[in-house]
Amino acid sequence: MTDNPRTLWLAILPVLLIIAPVLPGLYWALSPAWEAQVWQQLWLDPQLPQALESTLISSLLGSFLAALSAATLAMLIYPSALWIRLQRHLALLLSVPHAAFAVGMFFLLSPSGWLARAIAPVLGWVSPPTWISVQDPFGLSLALALAIKESWFLLWVLMALLGEQAVSRQMLVARSLGYGRLQIWRAVLWPQLLPRLAWPMAAVLAYGLSVVDMSLVLGPGTPPTLAVLVWQWLIDANPDKQALGAAASLLLLVLLLAVGGFARLAWLVYRRQKKQHLPTGKRQPRAAPAWLKLHIPLLGIGYLVVALLLLWSLAGPWFFPDFWPQSLTLRSWQGLNWQPFWTTLWLATASSVLCVATTLVWLEWGPKRFNGIIYLPLIVPVLPLVAGQYAALLRLRLDGQALGVLWSHLLMVLPYTLLTLVGAYRAFDARLMTCARALGHSRLSACLQLKWPLLQRPIAACLAIGFAISVAQYLPTLFAGGGRFATVTTEAVALSAGGNRRVLAVQALLQVVLPLAAFALAALWPRFNSRNRLGLR
Repeated sequence: MTDNPRTLWLAILPVLLIIAPVLPGLYWALSPAWEAQVWQQLWLDPQLPQALESTLISSLLGSFLAALSAATLAMLIYPSALWIRLQRHLALLLSVPHAAFAVGMFFLLSPSGWLARAIAPVLGWVSPPTWISVQDPFGLSLALALAIKESWFLLWVLMALLGEQAVSRQMLVARSLGYGRLQIWRAVLWPQLLPRLAWPMAAVLAYGLSVVDMSLVLGPGTPPTLAVLVWQWLIDANPDKQALGAAASLLLLVLLLAVGGFARLAWLVYRRQKKQHLPTGKRQPRAAPAWLKLHIPLLGIGYLVVALLLLWSLAGPWFFPDFWPQSLTLRSWQGLNWQPFWTTLWLATASSVLCVATTLVWLEWGPKRFNGIIYLPLIVPVLPLVAGQYAALLRLRLDGQALGVLWSHLLMVLPYTLLTLVGAYRAFDARLMTCARALGHSRLSACLQLKWPLLQRPIAACLAIGFAISVAQYLPTLFAGGGRFATVTTEAVALSAGGNRRVLAVQALLQVVLPLAAFALAALWPRFNSRNRLGLR
């Protein structure tokens, strides 16, 4: 509900400024793909079959394993004290950017990595084995990294859904009637949770199809995954290559729609069979197997990856097969170029503040039935979007400028800030605003003095999430910045192609430290701000 059309347009205008320029940009960037000759060249390209194969394997296998891990863990431990403790760990692990996680997995799994060093004394190795454990031609190591990283995201979504009162009450009622854990999940929870998991799963799949930074670290090299191939073609100076990139971008979108359509069909078949096989009423109160500790490897790998980044950033000489570096030193930190750090800091701060302000205004005065438009960057492969952004920036002569880079980040951060804040906004007691308005406050005054201070915790969390999303952006920074803006993410990915491992570890670790600091501030600030206001604690 809005006060008048003027406030409605004031809420719409910032969203339009962030989203609208992409639409003509998409037309300019993808228009070369409408020629049949371009598609013919794409099909004849010798790199396409293997690139397509590794892309499908890594994205589909990674998404499937992520969903399977998250679902199995939820069925095993919800509800329990362990489930509550898991929420605290996830908050930390989700702040680890994808590129930093990929670098850590490389340090762990590569032939000269930490796992090989751990078993080298047992097997008598004095040099790294010749097997291919990362950058394999099928993208299996990339699939494993995607599965672990995205399982944390899906668990976070499941925690939000299972935290709703209606769902938890249904679990309680079913258990009190004597039904077993698996029975309740199969008959009560999954039928209502699966439709609500469709969009998060679409986001996971879209990311897996179009991921470039993780693919450069863990994916195959020659030929690379389709997303990396598209990226290489789009930044090529040859117009024919750019046309191939535009066509391949559309191919990624078609793949996403095809998989989504197949999943939808499978859901319809499941529902039909579900109606034909109604519950018999027979109780099967079997407890979850106590020996299955899935949360240990799922969380342990995350902490191990961060520990390896820290160790490599402090390592002196460290030759294979030594399990531990010969010495620890701060030399890598002392000789660090801090410019990418400061660029990342101002870019992430400006992006998160602007997106949270836009989100607050949109949620208060905007047409919330159009939230789906803002969510689109979450479920559309990122390569067509950044190509459209770059084409728009070229026409506006903002490519390679700070304003252009900032705008490119806003489009990626805004969906996450809206997604984070919309639940808290809906749960806010509207009677408080009615009371404030009855006391003579305008809507803006009531928001400034009552509503937004009461929502300071979710707003602070929203700021931290927006900050973390901005820190992790690789392609938008690269395209919009034209190579003139180096962030810790672009530096880490660039160094992964054979740079100094210690410097690479420092840049990757900075990727982790920045979001962690933001989340720590988000947790401490509301407590400090409300220290003299008991009602806000």
